[in-house]
Amino acid sequence: MLATDRIAFVSSGTPEADAAAEALRTRYGNLPLEQAGVVVALGGDGLMLETLHRVMRLSIPVYGMNFGSVGFLMNGFSADGLVQRLDAAKPTDIFPLSMTVRDAVGATHEALALNEVSLFRASYQAVKIEILVDGHPRLDELICDGVLLSTPAGSTAYNLSAHGPILPINSSLLALTPISPFRPRRWRGAILSNHAEVTFRTREAAKRPVSAVADNVEFKNVLEVRVRENRDHKVTLLFDPGTGLEERVLSEQFRY
Repeated sequence: MLATDRIAFVSSGTPEADAAAEALRTRYGNLPLEQAGVVVALGGDGLMLETLHRVMRLSIPVYGMNFGSVGFLMNGFSADGLVQRLDAAKPTDIFPLSMTVRDAVGATHEALALNEVSLFRASYQAVKIEILVDGHPRLDELICDGVLLSTPAGSTAYNLSAHGPILPINSSLLALTPISPFRPRRWRGAILSNHAEVTFRTREAAKRPVSAVADNVEFKNVLEVRVRENRDHKVTLLFDPGTGLEERVLSEQFRY
């Protein structure tokens, strides 16, 4: 059971979201995140992603209400019956990707990604990247604008825009998708087990600099990036019955 008597409200900062948040705080009370049993996020998918990162180590579920443009991760807004909606909400657990980066000065960095880990060219030149899966070379040289590894939850986000596959939300899979590939021309990516560890090694890094991004955390001038699913952390999204993430991902596959 959710602790629906202990709610924290967060807003994206738009006038509409702020006004709704203030009305809800007055009506239902408001607690700091660290004391809450559930978080209600008012905004768009960007706010939801930011909020999930904030609560990841607190193990607090998040219920979103849409004040953004897409709202794929959000529910519809209503000020009435919020406690009842929270009590009836269905949970969806998402496990992040863990990214470990080695940069050009030999420093190591780590970050978590709920949607995807992406590598991007940082200059006018295409990048050259070697791809290994579980330590075995699978693609000697990908010449491209970038490449990404996506979770099922992130497969309908940037991965889809890059023409990657949509993955069922509960599948034990990851999507490996190139971004504007030049060579090999016919390679369109791969679908991997969520137990796989993917390593990206950059070539001619001084001439063709690469940045690595885990959701919204960026590291520049990277030489090697290792990515795997991290089962030590998870976040929980809450959806109204019949509108959960599994149904939304399935419906997205039949849009045209």
